[in-house]
Amino acid sequence: MMIKADFYRDPDGNITRFTITGHAGSGPYGYDIVCAAVSAVAIGTVNGIEGLAGIMPAVQTDDEEGGLLTATLPAVMVQEKLTIAQILLENLLLELQSIRAEYGQFLQVKTNQDTQPSPVA
Repeated sequence: MMIKADFYRDPDGNITRFTITGHAGSGPYGYDIVCAAVSAVAIGTVNGIEGLAGIMPAVQTDDEEGGLLTATLPAVMVQEKLTIAQILLENLLLELQSIRAEYGQFLQVKTNQDTQPSPVA
């Protein structure tokens, strides 16, 4: 078992979306500290994007079929909102990389090039 986190960047280097799938299996259900940590920082990031940047990302979740959280920024937004969202998303990436440094057997983190246009208006 493993959690896989994929981040997608546009040609300008902005993170446009992320997808987190799977379960860590580092402990019994309800006591899995890796799943709990990943869930906390990811959901906190989505909440921060909504509350601090004023952006409503498109979010998809599915806990029943192996764990899933996908968040996609809108295609167009003003620079100030994009900047706030990018700080939060870059922080999420750093947090997950820190978790991976300790629990690498349970978490994979990758960044990919996104084919969608830049979300800046």
